[in-house]
Amino acid sequence: MQRGLEIFQVEPGSIAGQLGLEPGDRIVRINGEPVRDLIDFSFLEADENLSVEVKKLDGAYWELDVEKDYDEHLGLNFGRNGFGRAVHCSNKCLFCFVDQMPFDMRKSLYIKDDDYRLSFWSGNFITLTNLGYDELHRIARQRLSPLYISVHTTNPVLRARMLGNKRAGLIMEQLNYLAAAGIEMHIQVVLCPGLNDGKELERTVADLAGLWPSVNSMAVVPVGLTRYRQSCYPLRVFNGGEAAKLVRWVALKQEDCLFRLGAPFVYASDEFYILSGERVPPAERYVNFPQVENGVGLVRLFIDEWENVKTGLPAKVPSLKATLATGMLGESVLKPVVSRLNAVEGLDVFVKTVKNRFFGEQITVAGLITGGDLIDQIDTENIGDLLVIPSVMLKKEEAVFLDDLTLEDLTRHLKTPVAVVDGPRQLVEVLTSRFNLGGAG
Repeated sequence: MQRGLEIFQVEPGSIAGQLGLEPGDRIVRINGEPVRDLIDFSFLEADENLSVEVKKLDGAYWELDVEKDYDEHLGLNFGRNGFGRAVHCSNKCLFCFVDQMPFDMRKSLYIKDDDYRLSFWSGNFITLTNLGYDELHRIARQRLSPLYISVHTTNPVLRARMLGNKRAGLIMEQLNYLAAAGIEMHIQVVLCPGLNDGKELERTVADLAGLWPSVNSMAVVPVGLTRYRQSCYPLRVFNGGEAAKLVRWVALKQEDCLFRLGAPFVYASDEFYILSGERVPPAERYVNFPQVENGVGLVRLFIDEWENVKTGLPAKVPSLKATLATGMLGESVLKPVVSRLNAVEGLDVFVKTVKNRFFGEQITVAGLITGGDLIDQIDTENIGDLLVIPSVMLKKEEAVFLDDLTLEDLTRHLKTPVAVVDGPRQLVEVLTSRFNLGGAG
């Protein structure tokens, strides 16, 4: 394995360009310290005086001395290989979603990363079970903050059992170390009925709140179960009554935390509110929305954006019949939106609730709907002039569904334009202008 970080691109006119660095060269050391990945490079590059050891593509070694401003960059891009190989998960979680997937999907969907570097860089959740002292020391020294950590329970025996890893029981020692180092942490608890709920959840909240403000937020999300669980630990999903009890409990905990800590601290995911039929809390209860990527507060953001957008709706638009596709949980959120849209003369909007037959109907979120389920369940005779889907159904980097069907495949099968929208504002823009289809295929 070659040492150092391979350069992918050099910015024209940059310090690196002036020094003669080229794609394929490797940054080996900065100020005598090894450069293992993009984080090392970013941390070491910040100094004003640099001694940079470079291995050129032809094998020659260069030693470069650089003087620059503190916030000035060398102008190097390391592409997709900036982190090298991601650290994979060594746990055998009782509720692991990857273990519940069919065998014929793209390879990247079966990769279970558990890499603290990606937690810092991209917000991925990690378990800390594969971290020793060296990694914890690096996090503290390089201030890799914030981190996003899957705790699930602070009971060491129960956590070791749930994660299938003896090292999982060290969680409170690890969190205490990171808190003492001033690392900000955001925690998730995947809640499994009969395992880590009830008194165990009470304990988890108490333990984690004791590390406030380093532990800045704790999100409670329901376990997701697919139809491919034949050889997995027996689990079940929450029913509406249990979800209602949970969100009321969270509301009480938030009141207590607001009094003691000055912040709500614990949050229930949107799925619990929709499943229970309880009102989604106001925006001020989400305090900067620390875990929106984890499905905590997205519905509130959607509702508030819609409230702002609907005041500017026109009275009349060119005639358009459109279908809005969503998962089972999204139906209740979209109903009042569609009702108001249909009050605009010229609009005929219909919500199509798509059941998740690919993963199983217990999976109800829009983000796990596949292109195949859309094709199978949308009536091409009544789809209208346009199908609108939320962007969460597609891969971030490209227009591909979880089953590898593309947006182009969907458009071709349905013989209808497809628009991809991020929220109410884009939805209204698409529906009120026949010539502005946003991400239409």
